[in-house]
Order: sequence, then C-alpha cells, then structure tokens
Amino acid sequence: MQLPPRRSAAILLKRYKRFLADVRLADGRELTIHCPNSGSMRGCSAPGSPVIISHSDNPRRKYAWTLEMIQVDNSWIGVNTSLTNRLVHEALANGTIDDFGTLKSIRAEVKVSTKSRLDFLLEGDRGQSYLEVKNCSLAEEGLALFPDAVTARGTRHLEELITLVGSGYGAAVLFCIQRQDAEAFAPAAAIDPLYAATLSRAAQAGVRVLAYQARVEPEEISIVRHLPVNLVEGPSQKRLP
Repeated sequence: MQLPPRRSAAILLKRYKRFLADVRLADGRELTIHCPNSGSMRGCSAPGSPVIISHSDNPRRKYAWTLEMIQVDNSWIGVNTSLTNRLVHEALANGTIDDFGTLKSIRAEVKVSTKSRLDFLLEGDRGQSYLEVKNCSLAEEGLALFPDAVTARGTRHLEELITLVGSGYGAAVLFCIQRQDAEAFAPAAAIDPLYAATLSRAAQAGVRVLAYQARVEPEEISIVRHLPVNLVEGPSQKRLP
C-alpha cells in the first residue's frame, strides 16, 4: 500500500487528547496534526522521535496532516490504525494471507449482533469465516504484544467470535503487526489479563489466532509474512504454528 504522495519527515513533540499530536518540521515550523490511533501508543510516542506525516487535500478536515509512522530504535512503526483493514484486505486479495484458501469474496464491516460488527466475512473454497483484525504497534524484546491498553471492546469481539464458532461458523482474529523488530506475537497479559485469558479461551474454542507482520517504510506499508503466536497460559506459554 502506497502512502499519500504528499508526505514530510518531522519530529514528534507530543501526543495528546488521543487524536492530536504536535510535530516540528525540518524548517522549524510546528504543526498540530491528526493522530489516527485510539490506543495508548505505548513504546512508540516518545517526544523527539522521527515521524512521517501525510497531507490530505480534503478542505473539510480541521487538521490537514496525519501521523503515519514513528521511528523507534531505527525501526519504523505504523501507527495509523485507519490503514490496518486496508492492509489486511490487500494481503487477503493478493494471497499473502493464505490461511483461508482461495477467496471468492471479501465482505467488510459485517454485522453479527445488535452491538457488534466484525471486520470481514470471507468466502472461499474452504467455506465461510468471520475475521476480526487488530493493529499491533507494541513490541518488547522481539515479541509483538496486543493490546497496549485495556480493551473491553476487543474482549467483546473475541466473545462474538467464540459465539460464532459455537454456532458452526468459521472465525479468526488476525493481529497486524506494523513493525519489523518482532519475531513472534503474544497477548499483553500484563496490560490486559482479561483479554489475554479470553484470547486463550477463544483459541481453545476453535477461533483461529493469526499474526502477520508488515514491512513499514516511509513510502509504503505492506504485509509480508506470518509470525508464530504464543498464547500465555499462566506462567507458561503455548506456541501456535
């Protein structure tokens, strides 16, 4: 996926009010920009970090510039969560994500209850499968972690997937890791133990747990490979292929 053509390098001054950030351009100008990430951005929001921002020509936008990625220890991290589903859709369509066989259709934003929608309904030669996608920007010691803050909504999505499996449907959750300095994925049990426990329970119920890593570059982001998943079970870990 190509990023918008009008981009600029900058330095992050601060991120605040969840959806705002201040940056300084190379010429010294300071801008307030949109930060499209509702998470804590733990580990990837330190003041002084290099960032890439993009410009929108939409005259209705209050803030024309958007925070796309931030550099931590020489590794670019994609923090624009509005791109995550587009990245996954692209990888499903081109076969990089091949866990669901040959796909005939990819439907987005599928309502599964009065309270929830899931990101995709996939139909292919292996049948139907509901898919929920989560963006992962946190990593520690080579391990990508989700979530970076307590997520009641994320836990509810897992419960929806468990219910779907119990009703005979295929269901999966996919973690899109927008950084290249990780070699495996695990739930962040220290941050949200309920989410970690629910993810383990979902896997035991038959929900497929997948992790894919994206190559993040200032010009382009694309999903490139599958990563192993470690599900935390008490003091030990269970690895999924």
